[in-house]
Amino acid sequence: MSGVSRHYVLAAGGTGGHLIPAFALATELERRGHHVALVTDARGAAIPGKPDFLPAHVLPAGRIEGKNPLNWLKGFRAILEGRRMALRLFDSFQPSAVVGFGGYPALPTLLAATSARIPSVIHEQNAVLGRVNRFLAGKVDAIATAYRQVDRLAEKLAGKVHLVGNPVRPEVLTLRDQPYPEFTEDGLLRVLVTGGSQGARVLSEVVPDGLAMLQPALRTRLQVIQQCRPEDIDVVRQRYSSHGIPAELATYFEDMAERLADAHLFIGRAGASTIAELTAVGRPAILIPLPIATDDHQAANTREIVEAGGARSIRQAKFTAVELAKQIQAMAQHPHSLANAAHAAWNCGYPNAASDLADLVESFGATPLMDVIRVGGAAQATGGKEALARDMAE
Repeated sequence: MSGVSRHYVLAAGGTGGHLIPAFALATELERRGHHVALVTDARGAAIPGKPDFLPAHVLPAGRIEGKNPLNWLKGFRAILEGRRMALRLFDSFQPSAVVGFGGYPALPTLLAATSARIPSVIHEQNAVLGRVNRFLAGKVDAIATAYRQVDRLAEKLAGKVHLVGNPVRPEVLTLRDQPYPEFTEDGLLRVLVTGGSQGARVLSEVVPDGLAMLQPALRTRLQVIQQCRPEDIDVVRQRYSSHGIPAELATYFEDMAERLADAHLFIGRAGASTIAELTAVGRPAILIPLPIATDDHQAANTREIVEAGGARSIRQAKFTAVELAKQIQAMAQHPHSLANAAHAAWNCGYPNAASDLADLVESFGATPLMDVIRVGGAAQATGGKEALARDMAE
């Protein structure tokens, strides 16, 4: 406990990748006696898992992209309105610091914080600095990262960088001290397959046939749990049935943490939250990075865990049933091979990420009295197109 109750604003885009670490930080700050507010978009305000104590404020999320000047103007106006709304929130909430987790809703909020001279921190979940965080990196007071190597992060900003990891859900973190499930020469090989929040069709197309190509000593011991898209689930069920492989299929698993706890091997995408959970729990994986991910960041996310020996990465263009079977065979040929890979993945985890990020956030900000004076005055003194233009140009 810090001993002083402060107010903090967290700003994040409306996807799980941005919001899961924001929720984890909010929970830790609230545990320390602070008050926290969330700025996001309409999708983020409705996302499952938001803590009950955390009020959500929806701001416009303007984008300045493409070649159409009319789209630029529309995006600029949305950012301007979002910045004004953020300043009004700061005037009433009086935050000691503002923390951005990427995504377009974070942009006007962090621009408002810098213009109001409120200490600001950004957290980057991926191994490539995202577009919004890239724009803000030179303006904020600190940059928290989840990986030792982060691409697109300018060397001149190294003094601002703090490696904290990527916070994960509490129910996942509690699994860290549980042993890797026993895997013996004649025991079950439990495989968990997921493709992100929407599933991934390529996994439905490749994984059943790849598992069927394993040598009988492994294939006859398989127990599969796989997330599928609704439109794919019947076809996938038929494929597993024709191969004689027991498989539990669903479009969504509410108890994903329990499924991960029981799994010997994970097959799926390489999003930031997925990597953070695999390394928190310590589960070997075969990762297929999303090929259309911005700046190919999912491939970069696999770098650390693959180099450590905790996972193997297959580019989607080379992700075939034959290649998948080959990689599984190599990883699971001996019981100790999977256990060693699990330990390597575990060593890549950052179990104190939420606490370390909270420590960093608490290190910024003046006394609550000075926060009131500064934010109240700044919110009245700044605003309008001239201030936003200055922020965008700096």
